[in-house]
Amino acid sequence: MIVTPMLRGALCANAHPDGCAERVRRDIAYVQRRPELPGTDRPRSVLVVGGSAGLGLATRIAVSFGARAATLNVCLESPGTPTRTGTAGWYNTAALEKESRRAGLYARTVVGDAFSDEAKDRTARTIREDLGTVDLVVYSVAAPRRTDPETGQVRRSALKTLGKPFTAKTFDSSTGTVGLATVEPASDDEVRDTVAVMGGDDWRRWMDTLGRAGVLAPDVTTLAFSYIGNAALAPTYRAGTLGRAKEHLEATGRILDAGLRPGGRALTAVMRAMVTQASQVIPAQTLYTVVLGQVMSELGLQEGPIEQAHRLLTEQLYPRTDHGMTAGTHRPTTDGLGRLRLDDLELRPDVQAEVDRRLGLADSATIGQLGAPASYRAESLALNGFGLPGVDYAADTDPVRELFNHVRVNGAPAVARRRVPRS
Repeated sequence: MIVTPMLRGALCANAHPDGCAERVRRDIAYVQRRPELPGTDRPRSVLVVGGSAGLGLATRIAVSFGARAATLNVCLESPGTPTRTGTAGWYNTAALEKESRRAGLYARTVVGDAFSDEAKDRTARTIREDLGTVDLVVYSVAAPRRTDPETGQVRRSALKTLGKPFTAKTFDSSTGTVGLATVEPASDDEVRDTVAVMGGDDWRRWMDTLGRAGVLAPDVTTLAFSYIGNAALAPTYRAGTLGRAKEHLEATGRILDAGLRPGGRALTAVMRAMVTQASQVIPAQTLYTVVLGQVMSELGLQEGPIEQAHRLLTEQLYPRTDHGMTAGTHRPTTDGLGRLRLDDLELRPDVQAEVDRRLGLADSATIGQLGAPASYRAESLALNGFGLPGVDYAADTDPVRELFNHVRVNGAPAVARRRVPRS
């Protein structure tokens, strides 16, 4: 079929398999142009929970092609059929694992709900059978809902403020206009549910399951991603329901870290604002990202997921040293709450002052000069494989892309297979 973007407002409802593959290849090329992680201290076997898109995918690419690590991914994505495209995450994963096989690297995926105990148990068994242990566990799950594995209750996250409504400017990339959006305050139940979905409970359950199964290396590092962002917009994130969830995630990291010492470590990494599937639905975050991207580009500071993931690995987790040391021995520089800070460039005082100035001036007439709306829209479409140079979007493409040697947990979508005609 010929695949063109199916837009639902600012979001894209389909994906282009060749475009997703090209985006993955570009990220791989970025990593390959840089020195590999030092052999004395690099990860060997890595589990990425949520490695099909965003920072999870970027980290998987960085450890695969920057450290030649074996990677196991857990995600719940939908495959394509002969008449319908799959999700971008499915195509990203298929492309990465194809390139990994070509490079002689182990790459496998457990397709299932990462929140379920079944997916955790099946993943632990796969690690034991294929890898023995893992020395890096990356938790990168962003989901709107979670079924509590103990009670069966479905919890839904809410992108709301705390205490009172908050009105801020927002950017609609489908129309290119700036308007106002009011975010309503959350109820106590909504706050609790958001923490249950986006906080640290599931991360802890993953580490408990892997620990009981005996598949964590003695010097294991585990990592989860967090965010702080612009102070003026804090009610829509850090001072809102999502902020409560991130506080819980970070507190969970400190508890896990104490339990893993002295050999292992648990860390949260505060990343910068980027265009991802998750960030596109956060109130007021779109306009901020449009303006921030332009300011950081002008200052030569712009980074996307692959640049952030590579810097996280090479500057924080596994830096080059004159003499080798185990991962558990190296304690990277953290802030007062034990967090790695990859948002250091975003939160530079000069950057934030200029962003705030432009946000105050931004409207539909000026956004093209104050921000980078065209780049934002291009990055949004690229998340689903559209607009990549070198891809022939007028040509027919096969929407069925198989994940070879994957593990499917009960309830995950079945993979469509092409019938090969007899000769």
